[in-house]
Amino acid sequence: MKRFLLPVVLLGLSTAAFAQSDAQKSFDSLKTLAGSWEGTVDGKAMHATLRVTSQGNALVHEMKLDGQSDDPITMFYVDGNRLLLTHYCDAGDRPRMTATMSPDGKTVEFTFLDVNNYNPAQGGYMQHAVFTSIDANHHTEDWTFFMAQGKPMDVHVALQRTK
Repeated sequence: MKRFLLPVVLLGLSTAAFAQSDAQKSFDSLKTLAGSWEGTVDGKAMHATLRVTSQGNALVHEMKLDGQSDDPITMFYVDGNRLLLTHYCDAGDRPRMTATMSPDGKTVEFTFLDVNNYNPAQGGYMQHAVFTSIDANHHTEDWTFFMAQGKPMDVHVALQRTK
């Protein structure tokens, strides 16, 4: 029995280490986006800033649309064997999403995990996000906001590095 148990334990540990490395690879890919970015959404200028913080353990994403008084903040971080996103929405809720990276390493896609502090009277919540690196100075972001009526609202923004 002991001989059988050891390979099973080792296989489990190697699988966890592989998953950890996938999460870290996705996170390292996103960290290359650190800097200042500009794009447009519905004809309005959008500014995004990504900053590595917490000794390299977190990435802060702030976006500001011209004409809005507030900017939602998104945090990216590795939690065990997965890369998580927590979006601190201006609607007052905090959805979390888990990441997968495309085989070519250019796209990190986040799918909905759960939401904290959700209040349907405030609207909806972010449900999906996709970050695609085009080159060192260009990337796109696709965000899906799930409205309280159950209808998704998609936003696509092409961003160019300013710093």
